[in-house]
Amino acid sequence: MSSESGNRARSSNMRPGKSAKDRSEPDLDRELADLPPELRWREWIRRIEAVLFASALPVPREDLARVVGQGASVELLIEDLDADLEGRAFEIAQVAGGWIFRTRPAYAPAIRAAADVRDQYLDLREHDVAVLAAIAYRQPITRDGLKDIFGKEISRDLIGRLHALDLIATGPRAPRRGAPYTFVTTEKFLVVFGLESLDDLPDREQLEDAGFPGGPPQVGAG
Repeated sequence: MSSESGNRARSSNMRPGKSAKDRSEPDLDRELADLPPELRWREWIRRIEAVLFASALPVPREDLARVVGQGASVELLIEDLDADLEGRAFEIAQVAGGWIFRTRPAYAPAIRAAADVRDQYLDLREHDVAVLAAIAYRQPITRDGLKDIFGKEISRDLIGRLHALDLIATGPRAPRRGAPYTFVTTEKFLVVFGLESLDDLPDREQLEDAGFPGGPPQVGAG
């Protein structure tokens, strides 16, 4: 363990005050005051690793903070864990407001060759991706709003397929006659496309560089 990590741990000796919002297990010793600083820091890293390993969804910072000392930096602990994973087949990704383990892209062919992952494979057609992008940039948006963008009706089957893949969800009703439903993207959308938040969506210049000459749809209510 580096002296830098030891210094990080030495600054984390204060015991936390108890709070009604603190959902830590009663018998979990968060501070580990009996351990030397470097071992304390290493144990906090392993706790974060265990929590991420056990979760199928991104784990937010406030949840990870419940298993380490009050003064410990979750971000620095994750940096050290990520360094430990260098050269391994999986990595930590910061998406959807939290962190998650994921396999490095280079190993996707090996996974497909060794296991049946068809249930996890997103079979998205080019038009599906275009509609999904329109929803992402203009959410909440109605089917009429999508029709205005594409110049044709968007089928209920396509919307249903994106719903079934949990990439979109039903949003608030639009404030207009008939109060039609709107559509919004989901947390899974952020995870699948490696985004921490919708603020990370590519801008017009990035999309044009990627081959979308029109860039993103104008943001606004649909």
